[in-house]
Amino acid sequence: MDWTYYRFRSLWVLGAPADDVYDVLADAENYPRWWPQVREVTRIDDRSGTIRIRSLLPYDLVFTAREVRRDRAAGVLEIAMTGDVDGWARWTLTSDDPGTRARYDQEVHVTKPLLRRLAVPGRPAFRANHALMMRAGRRGLAAYLGGNHQQV
Repeated sequence: MDWTYYRFRSLWVLGAPADDVYDVLADAENYPRWWPQVREVTRIDDRSGTIRIRSLLPYDLVFTAREVRRDRAAGVLEIAMTGDVDGWARWTLTSDDPGTRARYDQEVHVTKPLLRRLAVPGRPAFRANHALMMRAGRRGLAAYLGGNHQQV
């Protein structure tokens, strides 16, 4: 088993229409406004940027995200990731009248040296850390979509 490989899946049920959810998820630069663990997003160009995340455990993950697929009709947003984690992440949205089901899939290899050294003993904590981050993201997005933010 490769202890540095992770596969994650989360399902978020949201009370907003799929188009609204898609617009917010497609705007990665604004993730820090509603997702507390996404600390910083810095645009590189129209298809890529650097992202810094930090959840409960005392380490940051920094990676470059490059857009691979942006398909509104299919409800898919996908990125390739390189840096402290290498792999991909994908949002798949389906309408669930009157709301939306947002499925998040991610497959990565951890490359950050500290996390590689702690791969075996730290694995349960790393998975729990990710789960906490995803729960906070769902809550933050639901609140953001339910608030008075303006779509541009």
